[in-house]
Amino acid sequence: MCRHIACLGPAEPLGEVLVKPGHALLRQSWEPRRQRHGTVNADGFGVGWYAQDDPVPARYRRAGPIWGDLSFADLARVVRSRALLAAVRDATGAGADGEAAAAPFAAGRWLFSHNGAVSGWPASAAPLAASLPVAELLALEARCDSALVWALVLHRLREGDPMGQALADTVTELAEAAPASRLNLLLTDGDAIIATAWGDTLWYRVEPGHRTVVASEPYDDDPAWREAPDRTLLVATRTEVLLTPLKEPTA
Repeated sequence: MCRHIACLGPAEPLGEVLVKPGHALLRQSWEPRRQRHGTVNADGFGVGWYAQDDPVPARYRRAGPIWGDLSFADLARVVRSRALLAAVRDATGAGADGEAAAAPFAAGRWLFSHNGAVSGWPASAAPLAASLPVAELLALEARCDSALVWALVLHRLREGDPMGQALADTVTELAEAAPASRLNLLLTDGDAIIATAWGDTLWYRVEPGHRTVVASEPYDDDPAWREAPDRTLLVATRTEVLLTPLKEPTA
């Protein structure tokens, strides 16, 4: 369920990443090639990007399918950015949260997306939710599992954890509380991309010109794409990608 992508590189229109490639995120909304769960991502979409000299990203999100939003076509054609994160959504379950449940979620300089599902939701996650300060629970944008996953990550970030540690520790905690969860997480601050492969596909490529892309699946057939192994933490900059195995939670 869901497809997402993050990109760091030279300033370019959003459409160069999200629309123009043969199997870009736009097409993945109705015809994903490597999605293991679900077939159509029509339950909302969003894109977040960083404007020149502004560390706080902008977002554009909608509750409907990306292919039905005529305004997005214009936005993708003219808005330029050196960093973006975007997602198309296949909802875990029915809900009334609308675009509030669509990634990317945001706080400060961070953008976040979750591709997957928390197994046994919501009962399985109740103890983790109870561990958060009440003010943070009340600030949840939506009542879906992805919003809670973001709250758990954000709590660690605000406590001072590096982005990679925040994602890795959250995945381990969730996998222990809710085994069989699919926890492909994607996080950026506009300078780095951090991701986890846990139960679904994750691909990456580093291109000439200081351009790095991390995505649920390749947007074209270029052999430069590499797949991250399952149970992996990925840390990427504009010039390199580092992979670190993630440990299964102990029994």
